[in-house]
Amino acid sequence: MARILHIEDDPANRLLVRKLLARAGHEVLDAPDGIQGVRLACSSRPDLVLVDLNIPGLDGFEVTLRLRGEPSLEAVPIVAITAAGDRDTSLAVGCDGFLQKPIQASSFAATIERYLGGAREAPPPRRAYRLRQQSQRIVGHLEQKVAELVAANEKLRELDAARSAFYRNVSHELATPMTPVVGYLRLLLDEELGPLMAPQRKALVAMDECTARLRRIIDNLLDVTGLETGRTRFARAAYDFLDEVRGAREAIATRLAEADLRLVEQLPPGPMPAVGDGPRLGRAILHLLDNAVKFTPAGGAVGLRVQALPSGHYELCVADTGVGVPAGRLERIFDAFYQVDGSVTRAHGGVGVGLAIARHTARGLGGEVRVASPAQEQIGGVRFRGTAFYLTVAPCAPGELAPEAAAGRPPGAQPG
Repeated sequence: MARILHIEDDPANRLLVRKLLARAGHEVLDAPDGIQGVRLACSSRPDLVLVDLNIPGLDGFEVTLRLRGEPSLEAVPIVAITAAGDRDTSLAVGCDGFLQKPIQASSFAATIERYLGGAREAPPPRRAYRLRQQSQRIVGHLEQKVAELVAANEKLRELDAARSAFYRNVSHELATPMTPVVGYLRLLLDEELGPLMAPQRKALVAMDECTARLRRIIDNLLDVTGLETGRTRFARAAYDFLDEVRGAREAIATRLAEADLRLVEQLPPGPMPAVGDGPRLGRAILHLLDNAVKFTPAGGAVGLRVQALPSGHYELCVADTGVGVPAGRLERIFDAFYQVDGSVTRAHGGVGVGLAIARHTARGLGGEVRVASPAQEQIGGVRFRGTAFYLTVAPCAPGELAPEAAAGRPPGAQPG
């Protein structure tokens, strides 16, 4: 039994060849275009290749030239099978046989047996001329493909810019009417416009929670589009790295309790003075913590570790005991609006911009955010095997520090 690869874009022709050769006891592999055909030939090492000349991707001539350049396939017979093609050119580029469509069903299997047994058609006498002609056609084909790719790339860049502009404009348009909504809700809740009955207060509290959530989404969209387009400007002020971590921890405390998760900490005594955009860093840390809470099952743990690296950078590690991230998606999770489960029925909310904001923020502060999954971390005596995110920020030059930070005190602290 021989293994035969058939490269053909027409399903009916593939089915016919498969039936005829399978009846003769051969194994038949199918490929619908030239690119897949080359990949399958290189991976499966067939005993014979049948290739249609007019196939998408790479045509039959280009497939033959490509396979003849593969050392492991040099001796494999290649037979062109086509309705409209040139025998001499097919043989000149490296084919060992040429079959005209429609094939003769009664003798097809026997013809293939002859090629498997060593039968070969002689190449044309003017082989060099034929090769040069085909090379010129291939160059023209590749030139066309390159032009198409350039045009497609340009279109993708335009679409990406339009996407960012759209999210930025929509976010601004949504933020404008949100201001009076939030303001009037606050007036009502504070009973500035009259006393409230219990049912009214309950309804207004629910509305206030929903508007707060909507406001966070709008702020995140504004943040990610600003960071992606370079429109965001980072503040240069003294802050304490450890204080920002503690602030984010306090902000997530309620969610941790609601999710029945335990927080495990490993924090130095501090201070950890720095210069940069402390509030923006705090929001980035909160995104990492929110992500850990979101993907850790009830009863699990979230780990928080802060340390100064030998390079002088400050590092925060946020680890969890969740299911982790599939290996092929570890970098994609930092793409804005990408989610491992992006369906509308997914179990976790959000629009998929938190990790993108965290990474852009860290880079804006001279650092980085990287991920490891499965994690291999031990924090506070607990082993974390889910996902671990590592956020670093750059050290500060002494001349950049505010006087109290240079003296080793948190920003705003008074001497002794």
